[in-house]
Amino acid sequence: MQRSAMTQKSRFLIPLALAALLSAAANAQELLVKIGHTGPLSGPNAFAGRDNENGVRLAIEELNAKKIMVTGKTLKFELLSEDDQCDARTGVSVAQKLIDSGVRFVMGPYCSGVAIPASRVYSEGGAMLSTVATNPKVTENGYKNLFRITAGDSQIGSNMAIYVAKVLKLSKVAVIDDRTAYGQGVAEQFTKEAQKQGLTVVGQEFTSDKSTDFMAILTSLKAKQPQAIFFGGYAPQAAPMARQMKQLGLPAKLIGGDTLCSAEIGKLGGDAVNDTVICAQGGSMLDKLANGPSFKAKYKARFNQDPDIYAASFYDQMLFIGDSMQKIQSIEPAKVGAKMYQSSYQGVATTYGYDDKGNLQQAPITVLTFRNAMPVPLESH
Repeated sequence: MQRSAMTQKSRFLIPLALAALLSAAANAQELLVKIGHTGPLSGPNAFAGRDNENGVRLAIEELNAKKIMVTGKTLKFELLSEDDQCDARTGVSVAQKLIDSGVRFVMGPYCSGVAIPASRVYSEGGAMLSTVATNPKVTENGYKNLFRITAGDSQIGSNMAIYVAKVLKLSKVAVIDDRTAYGQGVAEQFTKEAQKQGLTVVGQEFTSDKSTDFMAILTSLKAKQPQAIFFGGYAPQAAPMARQMKQLGLPAKLIGGDTLCSAEIGKLGGDAVNDTVICAQGGSMLDKLANGPSFKAKYKARFNQDPDIYAASFYDQMLFIGDSMQKIQSIEPAKVGAKMYQSSYQGVATTYGYDDKGNLQQAPITVLTFRNAMPVPLESH
């Protein structure tokens, strides 16, 4: 009886041991690459953080399906996503958490106010950072392996000033910024170029990225009769600003950068944004690009919603990183980054090639307005 029991036990244990050995062998043939994502996953800008995360996730799923081989092992990409709340202190804590977790490739942050202080932590931790933060300071600290994967404030802010002067043919503008690193940066660039273009800046005001009541500011500006108001800030503030402009009978256009080019403004602002909000974002019109429609369809099939502003940019950069790993046969950020600095990658949104500071060498910009509370592209250049 005892021998019979032992035999039965052995029959049970042998398959388990074999499975464990096979699993260990499979794991030995895999090389784990942890990819971090940092962005606002809660709060008013959560829509953007989730969209960015989705772009990264879609690319990672495709890379895992391709089974990329590096030094004889199959790369297995794993996503670790953290909520930085668009808050500098939280963003620095998140950066340290990702570094401590063994992450060496980070996608994000979304907000410049997070990217500027957090980039030091990532640099010291030996991680590559790919961000859509647009403030010029993000790429001015000399950190290697830091890539801005879209147009910066200098391009976006300047472009909108030229658009107001040359295309809209207006002459009087006002400027409001939300005092964030992003808002101030893009507003400063707009103001500089506006003055170069001969526009008269009739008023400059500031608010906060938590405000929703702009009546006092707008009433003051209305008396100065601006034909356009440039707002350096985010969608959750721009939407009520557009509604309050309509309530006051202020006929000016509301001009802004990439953060205003979101469907979220239409959801929050309704018909007040139609033909009033005009914005510019990095990248060309997805619908006009060779692989744009197929990317939109793929994204919607996976996440049951349309991509927002930067999903395609994060998707492209993640695939660029995977492609560079395969070509250089390494997952070391320094080697992968060196390969990326000296090469280019044709993505959905644009062709990715970087200067020595990590800025895109070719950063196309699309100007949009809103109709039926949805962003509609006007032109790309």
